[in-house]
Amino acid sequence: MSAPSREAKTIAVIAYLTLVGALIAITMNLDPKYEFGRFHTRQAFGLHLGFLGFSLFLSQWFHPYAWVGLYVSYFTLWIYGITAALQGRKRLVPLVGAHFQRWFLFIK
Repeated sequence: MSAPSREAKTIAVIAYLTLVGALIAITMNLDPKYEFGRFHTRQAFGLHLGFLGFSLFLSQWFHPYAWVGLYVSYFTLWIYGITAALQGRKRLVPLVGAHFQRWFLFIK
């Protein structure tokens, strides 16, 4: 496996910054298309969307320990993903990464 290009790594890292960063990465990867950028954009988009979804749920059902669990989980998975992007490796985020690759096929 060859190392990803600098442009592909840039797209991958930008995707992890915020949900807006993931949307920017999607548009950056339209032309030319980088497999590495697409992989990490799907991972990051799923993480950000999941975090927002669980945040909306917890805003209605408030429990302080649930919020702590959400932030610890999100931050841990985020670190795992962005570290892989910075290292130029395609590693699925634990537990949900394979699902993100199947669910977000519209990210090309």
